[in-house]
Amino acid sequence: MNGLVGGESTGHDERFMLRALANGATVRYLSSPNPWVGAVLVANDGSVFDGATEAPGGRHAERVALDAAGAAAAGSTVYTTLEPCAHQGRTGPCSEALIAAGVARVVVGIEDPDLQVAGRGIDQLRAAGIDVTLGVEASAVQQQLDPYLHHRRSGRPWVVVKLAATLDGRTAAADGTSQWITGTEARVDVHRLRAESDAIVVGAATVRSDDPSLTVRDWAPLTDRGPVRDPRRVVLGTAPADARVHPCDCWDGPLDELLDHLGSLGVVQVLVEGGAGVAGSFVDAGLVNQLVVYLAPALFGSFDARGMLDGVGAGTIAELSRGEFTAVERLGQDVRIDYRPIDENNPGRR
Repeated sequence: MNGLVGGESTGHDERFMLRALANGATVRYLSSPNPWVGAVLVANDGSVFDGATEAPGGRHAERVALDAAGAAAAGSTVYTTLEPCAHQGRTGPCSEALIAAGVARVVVGIEDPDLQVAGRGIDQLRAAGIDVTLGVEASAVQQQLDPYLHHRRSGRPWVVVKLAATLDGRTAAADGTSQWITGTEARVDVHRLRAESDAIVVGAATVRSDDPSLTVRDWAPLTDRGPVRDPRRVVLGTAPADARVHPCDCWDGPLDELLDHLGSLGVVQVLVEGGAGVAGSFVDAGLVNQLVVYLAPALFGSFDARGMLDGVGAGTIAELSRGEFTAVERLGQDVRIDYRPIDENNPGRR
């Protein structure tokens, strides 16, 4: 909890906001380009009703919780990770639904930077006499929604670069072979990461050498929240006509213009799965928001094997690109490491 604005936080607020965060996590792959919001409604009699945003065109998290509660919503407290929307989209404003249901209090994780909301939802609730507390578990909510927040603020997708490497930092043998460095558990996790992304970017060289299909086939059967769509596939260069990556978009322009283009199409997160050259070009351009590295307990032990990044890089130790590890997870025999660069202009923001 930090930076509370408005009504006082109770001892239960953090617990229920964490539950709302868990609800949001269940629809991470389902709701985009809408944010993966979670909600919890606590009725006067102590009954608890959960909500999470549905697929585009479906209900937002607050409405799911309200519908589950029915008449018990009157006088209740609603916890929502993101400010309730205040505009008519594919569904009606959640702020109006909360007011109509007679909710007494709303606890909000963070304000929505979308220009159609941006404080209007909170203002409407307060104008209707509803007690609003803003900022409960704000840091955790922000981290969960970072791709959505970045897209709404910059117009560009959140860029995740995925790499699979041996312990000595090599991604392919000298002869170009690279399948499979990691084990089954790591590969399933990669497919989950694909499902969370709206687009995948890969280099034409990778398409020619590995002929990937870039689907979510290894993870989709494990879900229970509805169909999982394969992300849009983008090839840097030209894909062979018989490549399995089709249908795909081919791109020959600058990377920053590609991100502008994808952002305008509603792509909230893009996963870069190209080789060392493609990954290095995104890093050199300062376009990476997150690296996900899968390390296998294996060694090439050769300078001829391909490294993780081919780019201009740092010429001296003082030029190192610094960041932070945000998560480390064991996946079978492999280890997943999440890294985020630090924004030197604003060290408090990644």
